[in-house]
Amino acid sequence: MSIEQTSIVALPELVPARMVNEFVYCPRLFYLEWVQTEFSDSADTLDGRSVHRRTDRTGGELPAAGSLSESDKFHARSVELSSERIGVIARIDLVEADGNQVTPVDYKRGQPPRDGTAWETDLVQVCLQALILRDNEYQVDQAIVYYAAAKKRVLVPITDELVARTTALLPELRRTANGPIPPPLVDSPKCPRCSLVGICLPDEVNLLAGQSDPRELRRLVPARDDALPVYVQAQGASIGKSGDQLQVRRPEEPTEEIRLLATSQLSVFGNVQVTAAALRELCAREIPICHFTYGGWFSGITRGLGGKNVELRLAQYRAALDPAWSLDLARRLVAGKILNCRTLLRRNDPGVPPAVLASLQTLARRAEQAESLQSLLGIEGAAARSYFGEFAGMLKTAKGAFPFDFGGRNRRPPRDPVNAVLSFLYAFLVKDLTLATFAVGFDPFLGFYHQPRYGRPALALDLVEEFRPLVADSVAITLINNGEVRERDFIHRAGAVSLTTEGRRAVIAAYERRMETSVTHPVFGYQISYRRVLEVQARLLARSLGGEIPAYPAFRTR
Repeated sequence: MSIEQTSIVALPELVPARMVNEFVYCPRLFYLEWVQTEFSDSADTLDGRSVHRRTDRTGGELPAAGSLSESDKFHARSVELSSERIGVIARIDLVEADGNQVTPVDYKRGQPPRDGTAWETDLVQVCLQALILRDNEYQVDQAIVYYAAAKKRVLVPITDELVARTTALLPELRRTANGPIPPPLVDSPKCPRCSLVGICLPDEVNLLAGQSDPRELRRLVPARDDALPVYVQAQGASIGKSGDQLQVRRPEEPTEEIRLLATSQLSVFGNVQVTAAALRELCAREIPICHFTYGGWFSGITRGLGGKNVELRLAQYRAALDPAWSLDLARRLVAGKILNCRTLLRRNDPGVPPAVLASLQTLARRAEQAESLQSLLGIEGAAARSYFGEFAGMLKTAKGAFPFDFGGRNRRPPRDPVNAVLSFLYAFLVKDLTLATFAVGFDPFLGFYHQPRYGRPALALDLVEEFRPLVADSVAITLINNGEVRERDFIHRAGAVSLTTEGRRAVIAAYERRMETSVTHPVFGYQISYRRVLEVQARLLARSLGGEIPAYPAFRTR
């Protein structure tokens, strides 16, 4: 089916002056921030907000232009004005008046250029502020850029040349905003300090698009997150907020305090309450709350208003209606999963028959050439039977310990301890890929391999496939072989087996260790944590949907 790629995204009538600054610095950064509404904090952006903390507080009155006299002197902070003539709006940090003349002052966190002037991006921004003031009938001949790191004010004359250079940018900016997204900068020194580098993926996109040499690829993506997940499973616990901290209150235990800045997600199990104040703050900070049943089934997410990238979801919906595109992605995911299963067997079972490894290799090649999703399902099923038929060979239960007998994969409900651990770990992987797809801007319920079904995060299940053996199965093998879960950690009831609270705690701890483990990315060659890998892969899927890279590169460990 041919899908016409029309956009329903309308551009605002007024462009923020700050966005023109971003456009001059990097058109792709502008597009990501303004059109796709992407944003991520860095040390620089947090420092910049600290510099603006005083100027962002409204203070002082800006008198009407016609009421100023030659004796007037005043300061007005955080003044918001716009100009319909040039189509720009700005929040001016400070407006100073000396008689009839007013001067916009813009605060910047960094250092000025060595020649004592202002950076081009800042010249454009203060020029726009001056033009807005002029269109509101104020007399403006100059502006000031204040560089906080140097504690230096740089005077900027509003010359005809600067005005012409600045206004010429506005139609170019609007043309860029209509798409497509500008290509990444190539080997630019601007990229390492950019707060959106982990979203933009400049070197990765350039490499996959054939625009750069793999030897020149830099690891610009942070190796791991500073913030970590928080899990609360004590029944009757409540989670509140005090200042910048979460307060976890458990029955008959001291209150635990957790810094919100150090929290990436909150997972609650069963009867755990979250206060309205904590809920509101978590949503405002885009920290998702993941809800699990007492038994560990992933049942839902509470989150803020993130994921405003309508453009990406439109591309996702178009691609989901394209059988050829969906099949191509599904082939890559299933082939990657089969090869990763083969690698896990080869690493952990020295007695695995060579015929099984050869069969998995053959099935992976067949998956890459499957002619339909139905035939791909059959190939995946055959590979799963071969893989789980040898899974027990990777379990090394010590003599005298609880025997973890494994006769094959079963679920809903699991009927033995090994399957109980696997099902719990798969639920956690689905949770983390659901969060990753939400963070990137996808609709996690519309997949390409897994077809839509009520309440099922199909896209997250698509991306889970290649990570099942590398993360979940690997963690299960480690837990059992190291004796981290024992007979007391399981409940047997009516033929079903589930984990106890202590058993879940042991599995969660092992899962988090695995997610923080550094792994070499097979395509880019740098080391990042598995948790970061999930986000990178989701973003690469977005780049392939946007046509920036030719195809999604599956994650296949060596």
